[in-house]
Amino acid sequence: MKFEKIHNKGQAQLFENPVLEFFTKGHPLVIWGMYLPFIVGLPIYAGRELGFSGGKIAAWFIGAMFFWTFFEYLAHRYAFHLSPKGQRTKKFVYIMHGNHHHYPRDRQRLFMPPLPSLILASALFVVQYLILKENVFVFFPGFILGYLMYASMHYAIHAWNPPFKWMKPLWRNHHLHHYKDEEKGFGVSSTIWDLVFGTMFDLKKEKEDKAKVQELMFEKKRQAVG
Repeated sequence: MKFEKIHNKGQAQLFENPVLEFFTKGHPLVIWGMYLPFIVGLPIYAGRELGFSGGKIAAWFIGAMFFWTFFEYLAHRYAFHLSPKGQRTKKFVYIMHGNHHHYPRDRQRLFMPPLPSLILASALFVVQYLILKENVFVFFPGFILGYLMYASMHYAIHAWNPPFKWMKPLWRNHHLHHYKDEEKGFGVSSTIWDLVFGTMFDLKKEKEDKAKVQELMFEKKRQAVG
């Protein structure tokens, strides 16, 4: 969705009903707290009750984390960036992802909120169980950890400056997606699939607009001197 102006302050109002509006927001620690018991508990269950070896658990778990990066790319490119025509579809797309492009630095909506997150995760668990059977107990937690790593990276990109120089390309790739061309740069936790499918920005040729960079810099909070 294209916007005439992108707001680097404030947040969109998605619903007039304050209860519904409340459920559109979430804090990273709440989301991590929801899923950590499954990430830790399901592999333990698979080892103790299903007889999975440590090697099998590790292989499925790590494989699922890598699969997440592919799922992330497809979801961002084809689900989050639909081209809506009807008003209801436009509203749905705006609630799902458009508001993030309108207000990219709204920290309360950088993670999927708890309730819709649990509903979607439950549906994905069922689908994965139908395909993978008992292997889902080691695939699903790896998949969810992949999501949490992605969401945390997404939060960091919009909330802070890159902590290490080698992470700057990830920051630039995603900022270019927001502020220059939303048809490129769909990877957030990794750029591997942008490279594979030809949607990667050529960061060597992309010149930094110093004024724009300054506008997007994250101000450090001044500590009061007592």
